[in-house]
Amino acid sequence: MADPLPTRLQSIAENGTLADGTPCRVIQHQAVMILSEQTGTSPRMVELAALQQAILPVRYLRNLKTLTLDDQIQLLRASVCVVGLGGLGGLVTETLTRMGIGRLHLIDGDTFEAHNLNRQLLSDTVGLGQPKSKAAALRVNAINPGTEVTITPSRLMADNADRLVDGCHVVVDCLDNIESRFVLETAARRVGIPMVSAAIAGLTGHVTTIFPEDKGLENIYGPRERIDRSHGAEMELGCLAPGVNLIASIECTEVLKVLLGRENPLRNRLLVVDLNDYTIEALQLG
Repeated sequence: MADPLPTRLQSIAENGTLADGTPCRVIQHQAVMILSEQTGTSPRMVELAALQQAILPVRYLRNLKTLTLDDQIQLLRASVCVVGLGGLGGLVTETLTRMGIGRLHLIDGDTFEAHNLNRQLLSDTVGLGQPKSKAAALRVNAINPGTEVTITPSRLMADNADRLVDGCHVVVDCLDNIESRFVLETAARRVGIPMVSAAIAGLTGHVTTIFPEDKGLENIYGPRERIDRSHGAEMELGCLAPGVNLIASIECTEVLKVLLGRENPLRNRLLVVDLNDYTIEALQLG
C-alpha cells in the first residue's frame, strides 16, 4: 500500500507566495503538527516529506531564495553538535533552530548564574540555577518542533568527547576556555567532522572553521603543550552582548556553508571582528 503521507500532504497544502511574489505550495505549522500526531510521524519527517514534494513549511518561507528547497532538505537531514550553551551557545542554538537544522545535540554541564544575564539569550531571572542544557531544549521545542534535540547535561571531557560528537555532521565550539577547545578539536578530528570555533572578549571576537586534516587551533594559540593559561581574554575584558550576538551569527553562517558545501568557509582563515572601531579582518592561518 502506498504511503498515505504524501497524499495527505497534497490535500492540505495551500497556495502561497515567496517574498518576491513567486507562487509556491505551502503547509501551515498547525497542519504539520496535526499530520505528525495522526500518522505517528515526527514533525521533522513530515516537513521532509513536504519539502520532497515541493511543499514548503511556512516557517521556512523567508529562507527562500537564499536557500533552495534542496538546501532546506539538507539542513533538516543534518545533525549539529553545540558544545557550551552560554552566550555564544545559546544564540547559536536559537539561530540553528530557526534555520531548520533537523537534529541538535546540546552539551553543557553548567547552570545559569546572575552574571549570565547581560548576554546569554537562554538566561532569565526565573531560570537562575536551572541547567543550561534543559533551558536550551525547552527553547528549541518552543521554537521549532521539527528540530529534534538531544541534551548532555555534563561537561565535555577528554574521556567522553569522542562519544558525544560522534554521529554529527559538524560541531560548534561555544566554549569559554582554550584547553576545552583543544579537547573538542581532537575529538572532532578523530570522528572526522569539521569544527566551527569562536572566542569572544569585550566587543571583539574571532571565528574559524577547522576540518579534520587542518592544523587548526595550534595556528591560533600555539602548540597545546605550551599553553600556560586555560581561559581566554574574556576573563579580563568581560563579554558584551553585541559582540556575542555578532560572533554567534558568524558561527551559524559557517555551519550553513559547511553543511551545504558552499565556497569560502573560514577554513585556514581567522575572521577577527572588533566592534570598538568596526574593524573586520580575515587573516590567513599557517
